[in-house]
Order: sequence, then C-alpha cells, then structure tokens
Amino acid sequence: MGQPVERASGNASGAGAKGAPSGAGQPELPPGQRLQRGWPVTHYGPVPKFRPERWEFRVFGATADGAKHCWTHEEFTALPYTTVVADLHCVTKYSMLGAEWGGIPARTILDIAPPAPDVTHVMVWAEYGFSSNLRLSDFTAEGTLFATHKDGELLTAEHGFPLRLVVPHLYAWKGPKWVRGVEYMTADRRGFWEERGYHNIGDPWKEQRYSYQEEPGDGPEL
Repeated sequence: MGQPVERASGNASGAGAKGAPSGAGQPELPPGQRLQRGWPVTHYGPVPKFRPERWEFRVFGATADGAKHCWTHEEFTALPYTTVVADLHCVTKYSMLGAEWGGIPARTILDIAPPAPDVTHVMVWAEYGFSSNLRLSDFTAEGTLFATHKDGELLTAEHGFPLRLVVPHLYAWKGPKWVRGVEYMTADRRGFWEERGYHNIGDPWKEQRYSYQEEPGDGPEL
C-alpha cells in the first residue's frame, strides 16, 4: 500500500518487535510466556455481526472542544494508514512475534480530536459494552494502533474485524477487539477485565497479570 512501516518495541527495555535474542540465540520473551505458532482465537462472549450502515467510531468524554466526534466506517478507514511490526503477548501465556499490523495510529485520533489538557487516561469501548482502560501515555506510545489488517490481510471477525486496538508493550487484553470508541478521562477507571481481577496496567515484561500484584498507585481501588 506504500504506507510507512514503524517497528514498535514490545519490550520495556528496548527489545525489537521480534524480541531480543537470548544468550542461546532464541528470541527473548516476557517472563512466563511461550512462543506461539499461529494465532489462537481467544475472547469473551460471541462474535458481533458487522453492520457497516450502523457502525460508527466515537471519541467523547473530556475532549478539548467539549464535543463528541464521530466517524462512519468509511470515514474512519479513510484516515491515514500505517503499518507497525510488533509482538502480541496474551495473558494466557502465549506470545506471537513479529506480526505486521496495519491501521490508524492512536496518535492520529488524538490529533484530530484532541483531549482536554487534564486528561490522564482513556477508556477504549468495544461491542457489547466491553471496555479497557489505558494511561494516556500508553495510548500515545509508539506502535499503539487501531488495526484493520494483519500481515497484509483484513482481520477476520474472530480476531476483531472491523477494528481492534493493538498496544504492543502491554498484554493483549488491553487492546480490545471490535472497538467502537474512545472516552477521554481526567481520572483512572477500571475496564471490564480490570474490574474482574486483572492488573490495571498489564505490562508483560513485569508480568503484571493480576490485580493482587498491583503496587500503590497502579490503579484505583477495587
């Protein structure tokens, strides 16, 4: 497609998208992870039916202009497209390395619909009311992408078509499938899995899987 390719680091210490080689010449994985061949389907609930005439992407909450911003599917997919080579680390302990994700950078949404100056977090909303909270710094990080494609092909419905969020440096649950919008927040609020015992931040390199591992300041009280 001729779009720029970014290489996102999935490692807080600066490893590349395919993992840093270990001393044995194997790619380094976050602690407790195993290398996965192929891409398992993992999600909670049914796969939603895509209805393009009803689909819209919304940005709302504490926007800079106080307004809600909406795009149809046609309008959203016409936004500037890029590709990012990045790993995916699932909290169920598998890692898929070096995938090429194509879509719209999260930073593009922030440029078009900027948040108010006091925004610190976002809530990413998906079908069926599913949600995932992120620090604004994670949402704006290099490689965070609203993906429509993987390895040059449209996502399948089971893997999140028409839109999923990819946040390479966090566990994959922090990037929901079937995304429908972003809420800007001036204080943190837990999302779906974060309310149900999963870590509020979800850094795989620190093995932040569960809420009982949280340190003071990692998130709001359960």
